[in-house]
Amino acid sequence: MKPKEWGYTFLKIIVGAFIFSLAVNVFALPNDLGEGGVTGLTMVLFYLFKIAPALTTLAFNGILLIIGYRFLDRLTIILTVVAISFTSLFLQLTKMLSFHTDQTIISAISAGALMGLGMGLIMQGGGTTAGSAILAKIANKYLGWNTSYALLFFDLIVVVPSTIVIGFQNMLFTIVSLYISTKVLDFILEGYNPKKSVTIISEKYEDIAREIDLKLSRGITLLNGEGYYLRQEKKILYIVVSKQQLLSLTKIVNKHDKKAFFIINDAQSVIGEGFSKQISSE
Repeated sequence: MKPKEWGYTFLKIIVGAFIFSLAVNVFALPNDLGEGGVTGLTMVLFYLFKIAPALTTLAFNGILLIIGYRFLDRLTIILTVVAISFTSLFLQLTKMLSFHTDQTIISAISAGALMGLGMGLIMQGGGTTAGSAILAKIANKYLGWNTSYALLFFDLIVVVPSTIVIGFQNMLFTIVSLYISTKVLDFILEGYNPKKSVTIISEKYEDIAREIDLKLSRGITLLNGEGYYLRQEKKILYIVVSKQQLLSLTKIVNKHDKKAFFIINDAQSVIGEGFSKQISSE
């Protein structure tokens, strides 16, 4: 990765960490809302014992990073360490900021939107917010789960028991917040349309196809083509992927051939192996 790309990656993660911290300190904590995963545990400890979330975030996520180290690639771990460090720092620096309201739904919506945006930027940068995000990444990598919905699943495991501390009403508002953060995160990671058809023209088609098959486990169609001007034969790769896989696909193509020509189209409906099943007319 070039220095410019590293800088852009770190900027995404740092901005994401700052936005996530604002969601916690400005909207969630002042209005007794909960959260999922490690963040939810740190908030419960704050409500019960006034322990600073900046400290517990660092401690709990450090433990989960040890688990994630065995399952996630080294670069993801490094970027996650950056994300955790800046999140803890910003949680400490913004702890005096708060927005109190008697309309808790406003705080729930605002916290959810900012958390989803913050996590989305961090994950786009290649890192995670650790906690349940690490478990979601593992579920996505090994089980094929949608990252944002896997995150929601693991978050709810923490949110529901937190009712004892924040009350039933605020637990329901927290679920609303989680749902909103999931939809925002889903939009940032995958966009609006769930599938994309991709046409790739490159002299390195063998290397590109091999890595796509290895890392994305998607079927690839190899087409024969001919350039009009020079009448040269060309090999064309055609593949359909989810938007969640589109970023990884782009990285694979750029890794092998930065001059590759590829076309990305929306796929309105995809039926077949690995996607939706054929709709019965009965």
